[in-house]
Amino acid sequence: MNAAAVLAVTGYALYLFIQIVYSRYLFVKLGKKTEFELNLKERLNSVFVNGFGQRKLFKDKKSGLMHLILFYGFFIIQIGLIEIIIKGFIKGYEFPLGTLHKYFSLMQEWTTFLMLCAVVFAFYRRYIEKLKRLQLRRDFKAAVVIIALTTLTASILLTLGFETVMLGHEPDFIYAPISGAVAAVFSGISTSTGTILFYVFWWVHLLTVLSFMVFVPQSKQAHELFALFNLFFKKVGPVGKLSKIDFEDEEAEEFGVGKIENFTQRQLIDLYACAECGRCTNMCPASGTGKTLSPMELILKMRNHLTEKGASITSRSPWVPAFAFKANSSPMALQATAGGNSEVAASVETPNLIGDIITEEELWACTTCRNCEDQCPVMNEHVDKIIDMRRFLVMSQGEMPAEASRYFNNIERQGNPWGSNRNERIKWREGMEDIIKTVDETPEFDVLFWVGSMGSYDIRSQKIARSFARLLHKAGVKFAILGNEEMNSGDTVRRMGNEYLFQELCTQNIETFQKYGVRKIVTTDPHAFNTFKNEYPEFGLEAEVVHHTQLLADLLKEGRLKPTKKVEEKVAYHDSCYIGRYNDIYGSPREILRAIPGIKLLEMERNQENALCCGAGGGRMWMEEREGTRVNIARTEMALQTNPTVIGSNCPYCLTMLTDGTKAKEVEEQVQTLDIAEIIEKSVEF
Repeated sequence: MNAAAVLAVTGYALYLFIQIVYSRYLFVKLGKKTEFELNLKERLNSVFVNGFGQRKLFKDKKSGLMHLILFYGFFIIQIGLIEIIIKGFIKGYEFPLGTLHKYFSLMQEWTTFLMLCAVVFAFYRRYIEKLKRLQLRRDFKAAVVIIALTTLTASILLTLGFETVMLGHEPDFIYAPISGAVAAVFSGISTSTGTILFYVFWWVHLLTVLSFMVFVPQSKQAHELFALFNLFFKKVGPVGKLSKIDFEDEEAEEFGVGKIENFTQRQLIDLYACAECGRCTNMCPASGTGKTLSPMELILKMRNHLTEKGASITSRSPWVPAFAFKANSSPMALQATAGGNSEVAASVETPNLIGDIITEEELWACTTCRNCEDQCPVMNEHVDKIIDMRRFLVMSQGEMPAEASRYFNNIERQGNPWGSNRNERIKWREGMEDIIKTVDETPEFDVLFWVGSMGSYDIRSQKIARSFARLLHKAGVKFAILGNEEMNSGDTVRRMGNEYLFQELCTQNIETFQKYGVRKIVTTDPHAFNTFKNEYPEFGLEAEVVHHTQLLADLLKEGRLKPTKKVEEKVAYHDSCYIGRYNDIYGSPREILRAIPGIKLLEMERNQENALCCGAGGGRMWMEEREGTRVNIARTEMALQTNPTVIGSNCPYCLTMLTDGTKAKEVEEQVQTLDIAEIIEKSVEF
């Protein structure tokens, strides 16, 4: 009787589990196929380091330890689960491990107890401490997980404790201390009562395991199934690199992504891998300053939309058993549950991905800083999905903020964001023609200095370009500039969704580089640096690309630049996103500052990979902030908390935003904003 009941419930649970996992598999398969580069070593490293090693979880050390215990504990107790199930059929059964069994028992007991402690801590963080990021999305499913894990672990210890009573054994406080304590507490009951309680908790444990197995794929715990696949199949290559659109593809129905099924299958795995931990939103500059965008909610809304639309397309129920999840079902999902009835289908209007599910305000609020992706323990990628949807708006719909339209027009007509005369690009070097030569004026050069639109036209950024040029000349570097032949790099154009214009600029720039035999490029602009280094090679660029802080650090090491004059300043250093999170460059700017006599380097509360964006990325430099607090103000306030005399930067965009921040805080007279090149220039004898 007991065996028949076990087989029945286990078989039903396995059937439901397979059904729901297969449904999610079919929903992901709706996405577009992409070329798969094996890169086995890199992929396995990602799985072991971020999956089994839980590396990113330890950005929050308390949560990291808690998850490590739960992650490995869950695997360990599954071995004991097999033994416990057999105990229900064979009284007193133990694995035939001989004298080693007592150590197996000890491991199982302490693992289960530590898991129970971890669950209690999870409850504390969510409901008593009320950790901010865990309050971003509160629904009954999070509570179900805590209840299930508590029941799962407690029922193991209670089952083993009452087994000791049932068998009439003395409690073992050495190798079974927790269940032994349970047995000791209930030592006064009869063996028959102990037997009844053993089977009660044995069934509680079994039903909890089976119910949780069915619950996991259709809850926030789905990441337990999808995370490792996500880590293995993730995009390889430079982080944040955007996909190339083939404009010659005659079968393309749209440019960008306007339908959930037009994302790639790899991108759709992200949606089910989300752990709903809120780390991404907690670090997002847009969300943190009161904007509509929440990276976690973006992923979850897309996930729910995929589930509902996938159910409609495949006519499969997105929830099992359907009656238990009826409250979660939309009309589309109910249609699928009903078997895809055509009359019902005709009456159900499919919501649009952009507009109904994801608002345009959310898409345009993103600064593309990748703070969300850097924090994500399962390595979800949010930015490329946002850019893909921006592409759809810009290139397929022709819909964009007025500032974005003006930006594109200025780039197309004059090659710079302000629409200034393209023939005035070289004017920034006036009075320095003797040391700053164009490629036409000096046929022999080792390094091309890419000045960029900011360095060429923006009065404040021109000072950075001049300082850097003087340092190059002082160090004896043979360099040249393109002058009026220089175009816009196209980085911001691309991240604002105009891939077509980006590819035009990219092609023209590469042709110019090839025309002059450019082999090494240096730039003060992290955005140009990133796109030249990581994205232009796909279009044919063959050149070494370095950021000016890297080159300056090398020149210091080689002794070609010698900072000798004392600079008595306290510098709060700001890590720009496109040097930091995109290219993992944190050391060289700090090495430069430490090499300057008199400089005291200050670190902000959020620094290096955790640094808050200045608010300029993703085209936000050219658009007004109409919601919440300005991001640059929030970052400036962080810098001012260190009591600096200088806020140091490595990016002309960041410097502009931080300068505006000091003006808004009315401290521009007390706190300077300077680029690394300007700071080191103060210490070098000319």
